Amino acid sequence: MMNSVRASESGLKLVDQARRQKRWNKTAVAWYTSAFTSRATLNRFWGRQSIRTDTFMAICSAVGVDWEKVVEPDEIEIDQMELTALSTTALAEIGHLDWGGAPEPRSFYGRMQELNTLQEWILQDNCCLVALLGMGGIGKTTLAVKLAHLLQDKFEFVMWRSLRNAPPLEEVLADMIQFLSVQQETNLPSSVDGKILRLIQYLQGARCLLVLDNTESILESGSRTGGYREGYAGYGELLRTIGETSHNSCLVMTSREAPQDLTLLEGEALPVRCFPLKGLPETHGQEIFKEKGNFIGDDTQWMTLIERYAGNPLALKMVACAVRDFFDSNIAQFLDFLKEGSFIFDDIRDLLDRHFQRLTSTEKELMYWLAINREPISLEELQEDFLCYLCATDILEAVGSLQRRSLIEKTSTGFTQQPVIMEYMINRLIEQIPEEIISQNIAIFRTHALVKASAPDYVRDAQFCLILEPIIEKLLSSFGSTKQLENHFLEIISMLRSPTPGVKKSTLQMGYVSGNTINLLSQLQIDLNGYDFSGLTVWQANLQGLKLHNVNFAGCDLAGSVFTETLGNMLSAAFSPDGRMLAICDTDFQIRLWHVQTGKLLVICEGHTNWVRSVAFSRDGKTLASGSADHTVKLWQVSDGSCLQTCTGHTDEVFSVAFNPQGNTLISGSSDHTVRLWDGDTGQCLNRFTGHTGCVRSVAFSSDGNILASGSDDHTVRLWDASTGSWVRTCTGHTSGVRSVAFSTDGKTLASGSNDHTVRLWDASTGSCVSTHTGHSSGVYSVAFSTDGKTLATGSGDHTVRLWDYHTGICLRTLHGHTNQIFSVAFSPQGNTLVCVSLDQTVRLWDWGTGQCLKTWQGHTDWVFPVAFSPDGKTLASGSNDNTVRLWDYHSDRCISILHGHTAHVCSVAFSSDGKTVASSSRDETIRLWDIKTGKCLRILHGHTDWIYSVTFSGDGKTLASGSADQTVRLWDQRTGHCVSTLEGHTNQIWSVAFSSDGKTLASSNTDQTVRLWDVSTGECLKTLQGHGNRVKSVAFSPKDNILASCSTDQTIRLWDLSTGECSKLLRGHNNWVFSVAFSPDGNTIASGSHDQTVKVWDVSTGECRHTCTGHTHLVSSVAFSGDGQIIASGSQDQTVRLWDTKTGKCLKILRAPRLYEAMNITGVTGLTEAQKATLKQLGAIA
Repeated sequence: MMNSVRASESGLKLVDQARRQKRWNKTAVAWYTSAFTSRATLNRFWGRQSIRTDTFMAICSAVGVDWEKVVEPDEIEIDQMELTALSTTALAEIGHLDWGGAPEPRSFYGRMQELNTLQEWILQDNCCLVALLGMGGIGKTTLAVKLAHLLQDKFEFVMWRSLRNAPPLEEVLADMIQFLSVQQETNLPSSVDGKILRLIQYLQGARCLLVLDNTESILESGSRTGGYREGYAGYGELLRTIGETSHNSCLVMTSREAPQDLTLLEGEALPVRCFPLKGLPETHGQEIFKEKGNFIGDDTQWMTLIERYAGNPLALKMVACAVRDFFDSNIAQFLDFLKEGSFIFDDIRDLLDRHFQRLTSTEKELMYWLAINREPISLEELQEDFLCYLCATDILEAVGSLQRRSLIEKTSTGFTQQPVIMEYMINRLIEQIPEEIISQNIAIFRTHALVKASAPDYVRDAQFCLILEPIIEKLLSSFGSTKQLENHFLEIISMLRSPTPGVKKSTLQMGYVSGNTINLLSQLQIDLNGYDFSGLTVWQANLQGLKLHNVNFAGCDLAGSVFTETLGNMLSAAFSPDGRMLAICDTDFQIRLWHVQTGKLLVICEGHTNWVRSVAFSRDGKTLASGSADHTVKLWQVSDGSCLQTCTGHTDEVFSVAFNPQGNTLISGSSDHTVRLWDGDTGQCLNRFTGHTGCVRSVAFSSDGNILASGSDDHTVRLWDASTGSWVRTCTGHTSGVRSVAFSTDGKTLASGSNDHTVRLWDASTGSCVSTHTGHSSGVYSVAFSTDGKTLATGSGDHTVRLWDYHTGICLRTLHGHTNQIFSVAFSPQGNTLVCVSLDQTVRLWDWGTGQCLKTWQGHTDWVFPVAFSPDGKTLASGSNDNTVRLWDYHSDRCISILHGHTAHVCSVAFSSDGKTVASSSRDETIRLWDIKTGKCLRILHGHTDWIYSVTFSGDGKTLASGSADQTVRLWDQRTGHCVSTLEGHTNQIWSVAFSSDGKTLASSNTDQTVRLWDVSTGECLKTLQGHGNRVKSVAFSPKDNILASCSTDQTIRLWDLSTGECSKLLRGHNNWVFSVAFSPDGNTIASGSHDQTVKVWDVSTGECRHTCTGHTHLVSSVAFSGDGQIIASGSQDQTVRLWDTKTGKCLKILRAPRLYEAMNITGVTGLTEAQKATLKQLGAIA
C-alpha cells in the first residue's frame, strides 16, 4: 500500500466543481476540519503534492467525490481490505469526542420522556441552544451525560466541559476552537468577540455538540436573576451569539437557574429552549432506595416520602441512607420522625444542613478538605491535610460513614463530592471564615488551608477564585478599606506570635493561619515588606512571584509553601527512570533535581563553566549525564550532586547526551560536527562518529541499544551502528536544521523535529520518510514518544506543545500556556504526565490527557543584558531578563525609573543623540521608544518576526537600526515608527548592529561568522568581513570610522581596516566567549566583556591589554563607555552593573536592583531542603 498519493489534474476539476456546489473556497475552514486535516495540507492537495492516503480520502469524501476518480491513476496500489481499513480510519470520528472529565454514565432512573423530548428538539427542531434547568441534585448532569452519549453518532464533534471551577471564558473558547479545528488553530484572535466569531465559524462548518455543565458556577451566588459573577459577563455574549446566529450545531448547558440572557432568547417555537427538570416520580424514586437495600413501606408512605423530597435524586439517596441506618429501613418510622419537626424540603441545602449537623468533628473536617481539594483525593493525601494526626483507620471510618450517607463518592483516583455538595461546603467556608477573622475566634481558619500552594495549578486557580475572592469581598465589606483589613491581619499575626506561657508553640501557631493570612494578603496585593512571621508555622503559602523584601521568616516551618526558583533560560529536562525526580539544566551553568510530587528542589549540580544544554539519567537512576557549551560531558551522582567524571574531547559545545538502554555507555552530539561514545563508568571516549557537516543538535539510542541516531544542522538524520561506529544510513528530507530526534519504544520508527517547522517519522530499517506532521508555525525543538509508544509530543518555537497520534498523524491536543520558545519535552515513565521547559523561565508539568497544567515552577533572575550611557553622562540605562529597562542616576546609586511594557527579556538599549529618548529591543519581537523624563512608552515598533538582539540610533538621531534572529536588519524612522528599509543577506540570526559616525554605513554581525557593511541610503551590502571562527556577537565603529571592532564566541576580538576589509589586529586574552565590545569616545581604547566574567581594556594602537577588570561572578554580557570616556559600565548575568575606572581598571561602584527576596530572613527555618535554602539566598534571602 502506498503511504501517500497525489491528485490528478482531471481529478482536481471534479473536486473544484464539488466544492463550488458547497460554496466553499479552496481552503475553507469547514472543509479541512471535516476532513480532520489542516489548511496547509489542503494547499498541498491543490498543488498536486503527495499527502497521506487516508487524509487524501477524507478531503475527497468531505465534498462527496470518490477519491479513486481524483487520485493520479498510477498511484492506486491499494487492495480492498486495505481500502476498508483506511476508510474506517480516515472518516471515523475517533478522536473528535472530548468528554473533558464528564462523569461516567451512572445508574439512570426513568427520564425516557425527557430524553425523547430533548432529542426531538435537537435533531428534528434543530435547536441551537438547550438549557437543562433545575435545583441542585435533581439530575441535570446525569441527564446531560446520557443525552450526549445518545447523540454522539449524530455529530462530527462532541465536547464536554464543566464550569465547576469557573474557568475564564477565554480559556474555554480557546479550548473549543482548538478542538473543533483539529488542533490546527494556534494564532487565535486576541479579543473575546473575535474568539466567539471564530467559534461560530466552526459551528457553521461542521455538526458539533457542545455541553457546558455546572453553568451556575459563573452566575452571581445567591442571585435569582441569573446575573453573572464579576468578570464572567462574556459568557452571556457567547450564549447570545450561539442563540442568535444560524449554524449547524447545538450547545447544551446545565444550570440551577437560567442566565439572564437566556430568558430573552428562549421560546417554545424558537431555536433556544429551556427544559425545567422536575423530580423523579414515585416508581423511579423507589429504584434509588432499592439500590441501598430493602425498605418497609406501603404505597401511600412511598408516595409521601418521595413527594416530601420533590423526587430529588440526590436527596433521596441521602434519605435512603438515613432511613436504612437509623430507622431500620422502616419508612413509616422515618415519616413519624419528620412530623415531630417543622422541616419542609425546599432546596437540597436544607437537607444538607440537617445532615451536616449530625456529622462528627472528624467527618466535618474531612468534608471541608474534600471541598477545598476539589478533585478526587486519596486517603493518604487526606491524612496529610489534617492538622492533627489521624491514623488511617480513623480516616477510613469517617470516609465510610460519609460514603454510606451519599455525601461523598469514590472514583478511580480517590474520593470527592458531587458539585452541589461541594458548593454547599464552600459556601459554609465563605460564611464561617470571615466571622472567625473578624472575631479573632479562630477555628476552621486554623485547621484548613483555604488555598493549597502544592495543589495542581488549575485547582489552585479555582481555590483563589471560588474561595479566597468571596472571602475577601465579605471582609472588605465589613472593614470598609484594604488598609483597615491589613491592620486587622497585623493584629492576628501579633496574636499568633505572642508566646503562650509554658508552651513551645501555641495551638494557633501550629495551624494554617499564617499561610492563609499570607495568601489573603497577597490576593489583596498588599506589600509584605517588613512583615514579621518569625517563629510561626507557614504552611501552604503561595509565595511564587511575591516580593518579600525584609520579611522575617526566622524559625518558621515552611512545609508545603511554594517559592520562586532561580531558573534562567532552561534548555533540557529528563525524568528519572522511576518518575520521582526531574532534572532541569539551564543557561545558569547548573542542573537542578526536583522531587516531582512535592515540587521540592533536592539537589543542585554545579561544575560546568558554560550553558548546560542536555541532561539524561542512567538506567538505574543513580547517575546523571550532562552536556555543556563548555565542551564537556559530566557524570553526576544523583544522591548528592557530586561530579563523578568529566569527559573531555569535544572541541565545541555539547548539545545532547543520551545513555544506552543498558546504562553502561552514553553518547554526545556536538557543534564540532561529531558524535562521541563514552564509557559510563570511567568517562573514557570509546568511539568517535564523523560524517555530519553541521552542528549535531540531538542524539538518541534505539530501544535495543544497537542503533544510535543523530540530528544535525546539515538538515539530515544519520543512523549509526553503536558497536562498530560505522554509518548505516542517512535520512534526508528536512529543509532546515534538525533539532531533535527520538526513537519509538519498539525502535522501528524515528521521529525528528526541525527548524523547517515540521516533524518527520522515519522507518528506522530503511531510512524512508513515513509521514510528515505539519501544524507548528516555528521550529520544532524537541520530540518525545510516550512510554506506550502511541503518542508523540513536540515542543516548538511557536510557544506550544502538540500531542500527535503516532499511528494516524492526527494532532490530538495543543498545550498552551508558555510565553516563549519550548526547548524540551519529556514524558514521565508512567506516561500520564509531560514536562515542558521554556525560555519563559518556567517548567510546566501537564496532564497531557486532559490538557491541564498540574504544576509550574516559576523562575526569576534579574540578569543584566545591555547597558548604555546617555550622551550627557548623567544617566545609565540597563535592560534585564525581568522584562524591564532601568534608568540609573549612577552618581547617587539610585534607580530613578523602571520602564515596564516588554513581555520578554530586554536584549538591547540605546539613547538617541539628544538624550531625550531611549530605545529598547526584546525577545517579544518589538522595539519600544521611551520618553526619558516621563518614563512613558512613546511608540512600539512591530515588524520583526523573531527576537531582536540589537538596536542603535544614527548620529543624527533620525534613524534607528535593529538586528534580529529573523535574519534581517531593519531601518526605522524614529519620528513615525515606520520601517523605511529591510536589509537582507545574512543566513542566520543577527546579534549586533552599529552605525558609523557619519550615519552612512551600518555594520551587522551574525551567527554565520561574518560581519556585513551596508550602505544605509541604498540598502546595498558593501562588504562582508570574514575571519572569525564562530558567532560574531558584537560590532562597534571607531569614532574615526577607519576601524571596526568585532568580538566572537571564538574568544577573540578583531580590528578591521575598513579601507581594505582586512583584519588589522587580533586581540587574544579572554578564555571564553566574548559578548560585547565598545570604543572609547576618543577611539584610542576598547573595552570587552566576556563569558569568563571579566572586562578587559585594550590599547587600540598596540593591541595590548591594559587592564583586566575582575569582580563579576557570572558572564559579562555588555560594556559601554561614558561620554567622557572615564568610566566603563558592564552588565552581567550576576544581576549587577559595575562601573570601572578606565585608567586604573578599578571597580568604582556596583549597581543592583533589589532581588525578589532581598533581606528575607530564613534563619533556622524548617520544611525546606538545603537546595531550596540555597536558591532563596540567590534571590536575596539571608540566614
